Amino acid sequence: MTAVSRRVPLYGAALEGRRTELYERMRREHGAVVPVDISPGIEAWLVIGHRELLHLTRDEQYFSHDPRRWTPLRDGRVPTNSPLMPLVGWRPALLFADGQQHRRMRSAVVDALGRVNGHELIRTVRATAERLVAGFAGRYEADLVAEYARILPLQVVTELLGLDEENGPRLVEAIRAIANAPTVAATSANRTMGRILLELIAEKKRRPGADLTSWLLEHPIGLGDEEVLHNLVVIIVAGNQTTVNWIADTTRILLTDPAFRSSLAHGQMTVDDALDLVLWRYPPTANFPGRYATRDLRFGGQDIRAGDMLILGLAGANADPEVLPEDGRPVVGNRSHLAFGAGPHTCPARDPARLITRTAVDTLRHRLPDMEIAVPEEQLPWITSPWSKGLAALPVRFSAPQLAADAPARNTPENRP
Repeated sequence: MTAVSRRVPLYGAALEGRRTELYERMRREHGAVVPVDISPGIEAWLVIGHRELLHLTRDEQYFSHDPRRWTPLRDGRVPTNSPLMPLVGWRPALLFADGQQHRRMRSAVVDALGRVNGHELIRTVRATAERLVAGFAGRYEADLVAEYARILPLQVVTELLGLDEENGPRLVEAIRAIANAPTVAATSANRTMGRILLELIAEKKRRPGADLTSWLLEHPIGLGDEEVLHNLVVIIVAGNQTTVNWIADTTRILLTDPAFRSSLAHGQMTVDDALDLVLWRYPPTANFPGRYATRDLRFGGQDIRAGDMLILGLAGANADPEVLPEDGRPVVGNRSHLAFGAGPHTCPARDPARLITRTAVDTLRHRLPDMEIAVPEEQLPWITSPWSKGLAALPVRFSAPQLAADAPARNTPENRP
């Protein structure tokens, strides 16, 4: 790879500050494909050119999804307890498969997600959102990350999976521990999650229901239990933090950007338009591994070696001057962003994620119409990693919330599946 001195660190203090400035500097100094370290001494390439990223996502001949090709992993430089492993450790799931094997698993996942009833999902999300708001409404203040955005998606997903009232909360706690705990605790929580899901699979084989787990098991493609388990893990883990960040960032912008808030309030854009603007400017997953070069090649002006990792720089590609208007701001209604990836591995859960996020944000707007941020925006705490930048907290205050029964009618286009 390129000399270590020229690599850009994607960890620690290097991630502090505005990501847009970081991408501008990367583009200026390296072009569309940037040599990076994702942890000390662990090298990769970050693809931030829009055209190059589209090529990367569509070419399985030169770029594989199988992390077992990755040179640092094969050389033993990435230990099994590395925080990188949840995203680069191979498992029999669609995220890590190529060609026919990927198409086989993806067809089952897409078909199962396609059976989710949009109207029922909206009702489930709204009921969960109303319950969470009721839990803090009497205090006239809340942390909308800890008490809302971080909880809602997980509670909804446990229902979609078909978990009962006992095991649903157990899975929620395990996933939160995986996301927030030190490595040892996260490893234990990962084992707990695996046990819960294996028990769920066994139960659904005995007594199928109208849920994602049963639909994956019943699919004619014939997924094995291990494949069902690991594809459920991908759906849960990959989708959870993305939805958390999407809800939190959309709410943050509503509270801090008067023009954004006014455009939404006066009908100049819909909630869906607002969600897409957030996906353009602040994609919930900024960078996503990974593709692994199958051979030496020249790509984006760089010499790539077989076994190199290439990271999808979703936020950087969205900010590529080649695809933005002259003023650098995305156009309302434009959905050509890359927040969900592109090509055959485009996120299969983007429609349910949009329904969940839209309903969560819409419920807050109607139940807490006068909510305002409780601290200066520059004091908001953030959690940063090579993969995302998400709010750690979003403190707000409000007067007495509007009762759910008094909320205005919401049978608007953006609130239909």
